[in-house]
Amino acid sequence: MNKVIAIFSVLTVLSSITNSRAGAERDWLIDPSGYVATIQKTDDGKSVQLTNGLISRTIRLQPNAATTSFLNVTTEEEFVRSVRPEAEVQIDSMTFPVGGLTGQPIHNYLLPKWIDEMQSEPDAFQFVDYQVGEIKARFPWKKHLEWMPEDRPWPPPGKSLTLNFKPGRIAEEHEYLRNITIRIHYDIYDGIPLVGKWISIMNGSNRTIIVDGFKSEILAVVEGESSVGVKKQWRYPNMTVETDYAFGGGTSTESCLGKSIFRESDPLYLTQVNYERKTPCLLVCRPQYGPAQEIKPGKEFESFRTFELLHDGWDRERKGLAQRKMYRTIAPWVTENPILMHVRRADDKSVRLAIDQCAEVGFEMIIMTFGSGFNPEDESEENILRMKTLADYAHSKGIALGGYSLLASRKVGGGNDVVMPEGMKPKFGNSPCLQSRWGRDYFRKLHQFYRKTGMDVLEHDGSYPGDVCASTEHPGHRGLDDSQWKQFAEIRDFYRWCRSQGIYLNVPDWYFLNGSNKTGMGYRETNWSLPRKQQEIIERQNIFDGTWEKTPSMGWMFVPLTQYHGGGAAATIEPLREHLPHYRQRLMNLFGAGVQACYRGPRLYDAPETRAIVKKWVDFYKKHRPILDSDIIHVRRPDGRKPDCILHVNPHLKEKGLAVVYNPTGQAVEEQLVLPLYYTGITNLALIREREGDPMEFQLDRQFKVTLPVRVKAYGMTWFVIKGLK
Repeated sequence: MNKVIAIFSVLTVLSSITNSRAGAERDWLIDPSGYVATIQKTDDGKSVQLTNGLISRTIRLQPNAATTSFLNVTTEEEFVRSVRPEAEVQIDSMTFPVGGLTGQPIHNYLLPKWIDEMQSEPDAFQFVDYQVGEIKARFPWKKHLEWMPEDRPWPPPGKSLTLNFKPGRIAEEHEYLRNITIRIHYDIYDGIPLVGKWISIMNGSNRTIIVDGFKSEILAVVEGESSVGVKKQWRYPNMTVETDYAFGGGTSTESCLGKSIFRESDPLYLTQVNYERKTPCLLVCRPQYGPAQEIKPGKEFESFRTFELLHDGWDRERKGLAQRKMYRTIAPWVTENPILMHVRRADDKSVRLAIDQCAEVGFEMIIMTFGSGFNPEDESEENILRMKTLADYAHSKGIALGGYSLLASRKVGGGNDVVMPEGMKPKFGNSPCLQSRWGRDYFRKLHQFYRKTGMDVLEHDGSYPGDVCASTEHPGHRGLDDSQWKQFAEIRDFYRWCRSQGIYLNVPDWYFLNGSNKTGMGYRETNWSLPRKQQEIIERQNIFDGTWEKTPSMGWMFVPLTQYHGGGAAATIEPLREHLPHYRQRLMNLFGAGVQACYRGPRLYDAPETRAIVKKWVDFYKKHRPILDSDIIHVRRPDGRKPDCILHVNPHLKEKGLAVVYNPTGQAVEEQLVLPLYYTGITNLALIREREGDPMEFQLDRQFKVTLPVRVKAYGMTWFVIKGLK
């Protein structure tokens, strides 16, 4: 027998992290306890400081409020180089800074002694007072604990600070502005270097005002890099910035950058290195359009929320772990990870068969897929009653049931489609306006359908991608300037309502912070028409690549049980019992990664032997669900040439790690597998067992790695369960 000998090479966290495990400091990614948020005045009484031992944000309160420090406490890295207003608002076509100090001599860096000499801009909104409290939930969440690896707190623990501002000198010219209050809100979270920020505008006057625009965050940050010449791509400071005003993309960057997050050049920074003074070192959070919102007397406007996560190193894995923990903290519903099937037909017979089979093998959810005939826009009593009867039957078997609806990327006509400005086209080619009569009626129908049927899952395709609309005839917006804000609010509020009702949301866009549970892991649909053997390795590549920023539960994959996008018999799994090795491999790929797929077809099994294989891997997943739903450490990317490996880690579980090894080659492989166990929290000795075998004791080296012998049969897979020794 030929043997292939391979050594897995793994990047490890830098020496500073290793030293912290040696006793210098506690690593928050392993043990966040003790990093508790506090908000208090500084010793000199001139500033208020938000800190949790990992980061601190210091806000000067006199002569006006302004951030003077944003510090990564762990690395002692300062992110602020220059003082700016805490926000900026445009009301009734007049622009006002909110807070801020002027008089900084240069803007490369900020010395504490300069702050005492700086002044408040007279026309700026002036700081009045502040309040401290606990973080509040952004909206209600009905949890499905049966689909989660562990319960998650909501709202997340931490502290909240609110600064109150009143108009400055400008109120002398515009008396009604005296009764406008602007509040700037900050949240700092326990156990993670994360701050949230947003603004609200209270109209206490006796007249309607228009919020034409706002900047809810303006940070003059330290350059991510310095370049004399022109660059097409810049390195930004080592912080992840995200907002809940996100749309039109499958990643956080695609959904936010240039839409609600802007990396701009700093016009005050005259002493920078870049010859054209275009270093993108001014972080500004604002809507791309408008919002142009009318605020009636006694009413309040609230901006979107910005979240700023400071990183303590540039290691890709560590940054990804921090980002994934951010989502589990501020959008914990993403940890719900039901096992789901896409049934091809929505007729009673097909759906009942799918329900029965799912219940038999342990699947937990059914989605009546696109083209199935599921239609939540059908308000007929017949449709509502039939769907309710199916939902009741599914619930009697412990199965969640729902279906697919297309929103954008279609033309509805009748004056209801978006009217794009000259030179612009809808992102998907066609799109209705969500604030047209059709759009508002569409969401009314969805609300009504889910209330009356009791269904509990929606796959919402073509989610609002950010298209503007210049129509002045649609009932929900006045024109171009307020169209994006109003359309986004429509879908945001619907998703938040779904979250409050426990309706699971599959949405192929980055709507996580507004209630979406899952998006695509990342794949090309036409690849599922490739020969079956090629699909197996590509699937594992997609999972490996898709989990740097996403947890396993945040992304779905796809298993075309019947033909999908062509490919014929070579690409198709049906009849299932005739392709059991491939079907088994797909189940091993997905459940071994803790990633759920859309198993799209009329059935999950067609024979006792097929049923046995499906149930075996469902049982494997459920037995190890907490650790399989935990973070993935990327050990070796699949390439078809040699074994690939992922490692699930969670220092808070009894099973602290689970490594999965796949052999894509046609011969058995024996190798020495190097596993990086740092993020398991184990420091000395690990108990490792292969499958259900006897555990063996392994000594971790000084880089928290172990080396264990591995043998995997041709086209095989094995796994190792890792526990610590007390």
